[in-house]
Amino acid sequence: MKPPDVPRRIALVDANSFFCSCERVFRPDLERVPLVVLSNNDGCVVARSAESKALGVPMGKPWFELREQAKQWGLVGMSSNYELYGDLSRRFMSSLGCFVPPEDQEIYSIDESFLDFTHQPHLDLTATGHAIKQRVRQWTGLPVCVGFGASKTQAKLANHVAKKQPQWGGVCDLTALTEQERLGVMKGIEVREVWGVGRRIAIQLMERGVLTVADLCACDPKRIRERFNVVLERTVRELQGEACIDFETTPPPKQQIIASRSFGAPLYTLQDLAEPIRFHMARAAEKLRRQAGSACAVGVWLETNRFRPQDVQHSPSRTVTMPEASDDSAVLTAWAMSVLKAIYRPGHRYVKAGVMLLDIRERHVAQGSLFDALPPEQDLRRETLMRVLDKANGKWGRSTMGIGSAGIKGDRAWTMQRANLSPAYSTSWRDLREVT
Repeated sequence: MKPPDVPRRIALVDANSFFCSCERVFRPDLERVPLVVLSNNDGCVVARSAESKALGVPMGKPWFELREQAKQWGLVGMSSNYELYGDLSRRFMSSLGCFVPPEDQEIYSIDESFLDFTHQPHLDLTATGHAIKQRVRQWTGLPVCVGFGASKTQAKLANHVAKKQPQWGGVCDLTALTEQERLGVMKGIEVREVWGVGRRIAIQLMERGVLTVADLCACDPKRIRERFNVVLERTVRELQGEACIDFETTPPPKQQIIASRSFGAPLYTLQDLAEPIRFHMARAAEKLRRQAGSACAVGVWLETNRFRPQDVQHSPSRTVTMPEASDDSAVLTAWAMSVLKAIYRPGHRYVKAGVMLLDIRERHVAQGSLFDALPPEQDLRRETLMRVLDKANGKWGRSTMGIGSAGIKGDRAWTMQRANLSPAYSTSWRDLREVT
């Protein structure tokens, strides 16, 4: 905990165009080349390099609509390489951990991390920001920007300034500016750029004449709470330099867990759909056990392709409450299969399926039952089995073991299609980059 009445010094470190930057780490020939990364099954643009943004490539644009223009522009489209991105993210966060103790680092997302320098009051933050940029670039190959503020929201804003305004050199320290200088920076940024201000709230603010970040910062927090909500009031206080959002060094347990992915090819039969449902439930159950939780309800949904009006549409979903909470993959899979049978209709062209675990509680806090309770020794055997399952998948890779077809490796008709997938440079011996 920080000492009382000590000004906060919060940094936000953000990797620039993270997915694209990860692709460039092992492909220097892609530097300064317009680059985009595509969603599952090479569907839509989900990440853009600065060069592709300059060409006007919009986020979410379907790749098939860009193919002809891509040839003219020299635009390169890469399939999502989640294994590579996850590994480089871990290396990125580990590099940042050298600057603060573990309790002062919060991993906010795959490419963002908050660092608390409050306990280092004599540190030159601007120099530290440049040291962070150099360290991360040297150790991981990723370009980053660093923003410093007296709160998380100020740090987010400073990072936006560092990224969008080249004169800052990728590092912006709002804590080193005078009040007038900070307001001058805020006047040049639209209110919709503030962390936590959604599109709808931004429209309402602009209708009331709150057009810039400086306008929002000048608002009375109490009036903002009366007219909007307590969340926006907290945002205003954070912009004014009052730290209202605590650090979360340990992510809070999820209240629901979703596993879903579109298919590489359409599926038609119940037997075919059962495979991805088992696979997704295996992933969801593993995440559930990782947070020491038990789920009370299971949901399943299917989707047809709404972009094909010539197809008969059917996108059902259903959730059932189980008699007892469980984290057992076999139990959860059995319930998912029963829901799938209830919502499936033959004669449809399904392109996506998913599962949900809902009403998640702590594993050791469970409602007992007077009837049909398993003997304690059988409960222990199931717990041991689940631990072995998770350990095997952690050691030898996801889906090494599973329930039914979820534990069978091999090509499946529904497997995600990634036509332009880069190698797993940092996680597979066979894909190690060769230098000649």
